[in-house]
Amino acid sequence: MAPEFSRPERLDTIGAGARSVTVEADADERRRLAGRFGLVSVERLAAWFEVRREAAGIAVEGRVEATVVQACSVTGDPLPATVDEPVRLLFVEPSAGGEEIELSDDAIDTVEIESGALDLGEAAAETMALALDPFPRSPAAEAALKEAGVLSEGESGPFAALKALKKD
Repeated sequence: MAPEFSRPERLDTIGAGARSVTVEADADERRRLAGRFGLVSVERLAAWFEVRREAAGIAVEGRVEATVVQACSVTGDPLPATVDEPVRLLFVEPSAGGEEIELSDDAIDTVEIESGALDLGEAAAETMALALDPFPRSPAAEAALKEAGVLSEGESGPFAALKALKKD
């Protein structure tokens, strides 16, 4: 099944020099991406990339910008969020052995080339999703949790019982 926002760049169109590529999701793609990532909506998703060949593969550097609406993880209230994220990827040929490679923290993310193309739309969509807060909270979240009887970390942590023993 093709991704909701697919913008393949065929390998045979990538020459020796760097090339700029811009991708932007249309309304239907944004609606489907919102469903995939559990968002209220994706208002905008655009990315700018520089694509160039290197000895190790195809290097892609650029920026992903998005405007989305997430649901508060406690109240469900809509929360606007923006993404302005740098991207550095290295697209490589699939490895024959399927070995895992240990990467350092500053290593560039690697993506396997599929079907003779780089999918820059999917790269932008995944970058957007990874940049979002996985547990967004609205200003009303704390009050809703307290009303539901959920204790805060300070009230329920290992030192909470000791605090109760402390004399005022």
